[in-house]
Amino acid sequence: MSAVVYEQREVRRSRYAVAAVFAVHGAVTGSFATRVPWIQDHASVGAGQLGLALAFPAFGASVAMPLAGRISHRFGSRNALRGLIALWTLSLVLPSLAPNLLTLCAALFAYGASAGMADVAMNALGVEVENRLDRSIMSGLHGMWSAGALIGSAAGTLAAHLGSDARLHHALAAAVLTVLGLVACTWVLDIQPAQDEEPPPRFALPPKSALLIGAIGFCAVFAEGASLDWSAVYLRHRLQTSAGLAAACTTGFTLTMAAARIAGDKVVDRFGSVRTVRASGVLAVLGGVLIVVAGHPAVAMTGFALMGLGIAVVVPLCFAAAGRSGPNPSQAIAGVATITYTSGLVAPGAIGGLAQAASLVVSFGVVTLLACGLAAFAGVLRAGDRNRPSLTPEPAAVPGPRP
Repeated sequence: MSAVVYEQREVRRSRYAVAAVFAVHGAVTGSFATRVPWIQDHASVGAGQLGLALAFPAFGASVAMPLAGRISHRFGSRNALRGLIALWTLSLVLPSLAPNLLTLCAALFAYGASAGMADVAMNALGVEVENRLDRSIMSGLHGMWSAGALIGSAAGTLAAHLGSDARLHHALAAAVLTVLGLVACTWVLDIQPAQDEEPPPRFALPPKSALLIGAIGFCAVFAEGASLDWSAVYLRHRLQTSAGLAAACTTGFTLTMAAARIAGDKVVDRFGSVRTVRASGVLAVLGGVLIVVAGHPAVAMTGFALMGLGIAVVVPLCFAAAGRSGPNPSQAIAGVATITYTSGLVAPGAIGGLAQAASLVVSFGVVTLLACGLAAFAGVLRAGDRNRPSLTPEPAAVPGPRP
């Protein structure tokens, strides 16, 4: 077997392995989200205190994500991802053990820190696999994350319905997901830095290119956070629907995002990142307009579905463009991830504040304006469309500490 053929097989195998890691990462998030009410009761915190505690995962991620590149440089991409994904899956048990607000905040900080480092490592490795395959896979990888989150939330819903203790549920889930993550990491690419290559800094400001790309991601994640947290409230209180129909709207939004991500790679390969995001922005804006003017639940639900379709592929393409925007992919991806995590942190509170000061209609008018930015500034993702490297016959010929 020639070296090139072997390399192709190894890269294809790594693609499926990285996809499995994305699914495991998403399953942890879904498992946690469904047991938040149990965690709130166990820690004896009110709604306001819970809101404060739920900000700590984003704080932890923002602090820790820049470290991912240095860890990958030190241990190589495979060992780094293996350790970070295990750290993330095992951190699932921490929040349910917290007996009060202080320990809950500390647990969620550690939970977010491990999530962020694993996120950067797996996205950087996904970009490397995409480069070697010379075709888009990042949207599909993020689709696998969404599928994993749905599976984790379904299992968590069942556990909550059965009245199980979240400590037991999360311990079992963490054990299973840790095993699955470690097995999947066996087949990811093992990329080592060059011997004379300087390690990346422990902490560094994101490069300018990452800031521009991150601005696009900020708009998309803001719309995603607003829709996930407020779509049901919008239908329930603005349009006076039943609780079941309001919940179905949120589920529909999530499903359209997952489906669009899984199918998005073919669209990106056909039309390129820039045109895809411009078209996505138009869909998101159209969805936002329908939400704002909706006088009937069906119109609003259609609007949220279009919003999900419009923003689904944007963040994966932001990570892909960041990974090709400079000499240090991990640092650029960490910068974009930090900005998007910040957007996810800000969005729910900002929407609530605007709704309190004016109305939910005004809140989603702001979301619609931000969606306009997707179409207007999609050109900054052009790095994802040009000069993709071809397959290389020798893995060692690929430079750089790419986790």
